[in-house]
Amino acid sequence: MKIVFTVKAKKQFLKFDHSIQTEIRKFVKKLEKSKNPRETGKMLVGNLLGFWRYRIGDYRLICRIQDKELVIVVVEVGHRREVYEDM
Repeated sequence: MKIVFTVKAKKQFLKFDHSIQTEIRKFVKKLEKSKNPRETGKMLVGNLLGFWRYRIGDYRLICRIQDKELVIVVVEVGHRREVYEDM
């Protein structure tokens, strides 16, 4: 499984404190090794249908899973209070 960050998600990620970046990196490495990324994520509903959410403490990765290419595209990274506002 390959994980790709959009330009926007990468900018959001780089704004975080180093300790939060480290937590997210650890989670992403575990997710890359996962055979089924849907086991640890949650499918979003409503206007976010088609996106998946991964919890990392108080932070969230909002992603699209592309099965044909075995790729997870991270489209948003942020604190749980704010991450859904820009979507």
